[in-house]
Amino acid sequence: MGEAYFYHLTRQTVDQALLPLLSKCLSNSWRVVIRSHNTQAMASLNDKLWQGPSDTFVPHGLAGDAGEADQPILLTIAGQSYPHDCLICIDGADVSAQEVEKAKRVCVVFQNENRSDMQTARNQWKSLTQAGLAAKYWSQAQGSWELQAQKSAV
Repeated sequence: MGEAYFYHLTRQTVDQALLPLLSKCLSNSWRVVIRSHNTQAMASLNDKLWQGPSDTFVPHGLAGDAGEADQPILLTIAGQSYPHDCLICIDGADVSAQEVEKAKRVCVVFQNENRSDMQTARNQWKSLTQAGLAAKYWSQAQGSWELQAQKSAV
């Protein structure tokens, strides 16, 4: 059974926070699906990942592109389902208890400035922990990532 990690961004953009998360996932040989409701955000993230520094190249593709099944990181729009070890939800994208149970890890990444995404993350925390799933809440309010709260699986 997987667990959900909630990342509350106060000092970085989603794009900046994703790079180290994706690096950790790749070092674990995990297949990653990044999910958003926002098609423009996915196109922008795709461009940023391709244009990033060569020493931090992140192999990835967009859902619907040729070779999507071979991509270690796949950028998707909510409503699409692809096999993965880790699901990363951004821009308030939904995640279900069943998805957490099936994955090795689910990450919910949300920014402090976006009240709607913060409320969605709160609701997801409540829903997933009430379903008996393990969850951890990480914040970078003091600069580095600090574990602020956790619930064990029941």
